[in-house]
Amino acid sequence: MRKNVWTAALLVVLAVSPTGGRQAAPREAPPAPAFAEVYNLRHFVHPNFTRIVVDIGVLREYTARESREASQLVVDILQARLNPIVPEDVIPARADYIKDIHLVQKSAATVRLTVNLDFSRGLRTRVFHVLDPFRIVVDVTPEPGPQAAAKTPPPPKPAEPTRSGYTMARTLGLGVKTIVLDPGHGGPDPGCLGPDGSKEKDLTLDIALKLRDILRADSDLDVVLTRETDIQVPLETRTVIANQRRADLFVSIHVNAFRSKERAGIETFYLNFSADPAVNELAARENATTTKTIAEMDKIIRKIVRNTKIVESQDLAHKVQTHLHRRLSDRREGVKNLGTKGGPFWTLLGSEIPSVLVEAGHLTHPEEGRRLLDPAYRRDIAQGISDGIFAYLKSLGKG
Repeated sequence: MRKNVWTAALLVVLAVSPTGGRQAAPREAPPAPAFAEVYNLRHFVHPNFTRIVVDIGVLREYTARESREASQLVVDILQARLNPIVPEDVIPARADYIKDIHLVQKSAATVRLTVNLDFSRGLRTRVFHVLDPFRIVVDVTPEPGPQAAAKTPPPPKPAEPTRSGYTMARTLGLGVKTIVLDPGHGGPDPGCLGPDGSKEKDLTLDIALKLRDILRADSDLDVVLTRETDIQVPLETRTVIANQRRADLFVSIHVNAFRSKERAGIETFYLNFSADPAVNELAARENATTTKTIAEMDKIIRKIVRNTKIVESQDLAHKVQTHLHRRLSDRREGVKNLGTKGGPFWTLLGSEIPSVLVEAGHLTHPEEGRRLLDPAYRRDIAQGISDGIFAYLKSLGKG
């Protein structure tokens, strides 16, 4: 049995006298312990190892011990409480050396992660933490033995066709390396407003930052944001950033508002024309800050008509919408699926890559607006979009 203990902080308070002597500072009664929320458990199976991530957000002590006799790795997170929506049992796909993963409330003040392992595969385990936000990471790596070395690697998996058939990207076997995330609005442009004064720009930035962290933890993708703080980025510049970074996907994140407070639901758009008045009304609001003039309309229309990535954008939008709705509806009741649609959005215009715009709910709807203000709900939005992105990568034969 091997045991590692990591301590979050060791406080030693000393006062220095004017003459250079050192005196112990007076002791104060320690504050009552505050419990951190363990709010997510996720994993990603890489070709050579599996990564398990426990999201906590607040710095906490934890202990890790590996028992080859018991065939398991145990991590105890101290002064922590498990969010009830976190699944307790996870069985990772394509990792036959991991039997299962459990995350439970071991005691009133301790959350325990147990990874049951097949050590006959010559496994190596590594437990470490990442700050800002705080999360504990477990890497499990099988060591290739004589039998593993003799195995013939599986043949490459070809791409799947879209509902419209094989695109050029799929015919050529192209993959994805860089993704640009675009938090809507920012700076002097607040986006839509909730009845309590909440601003779309703050919610979209929070979702995008959470999504960035998930994608980086679960893959080797290069993830770039059009903004990481509350700054204004012109609509016309957002896809330019994606093109300059030679990105492969562009995902713009927004939340919605509507004249009728009864309208609710999530929807995902790709660049196209639309005859739906509600879509065009939404596009008019999202496009309000553009500096383009009517004289440029013909050129703009030609760009939409020549959009060669429309089929891939449709497929990406469909997968993001499907997985986002599934993630949210699995945990809450009454999440409405408004589907995928084409729309003339400036933030998608000019992109040379598959691009989608996600409207993750309505601030003007009483229940949905309340949910959007909940950080746990925004984490689920980020996770759902991530699930859709990974489903899209899998359809390319690269997931």
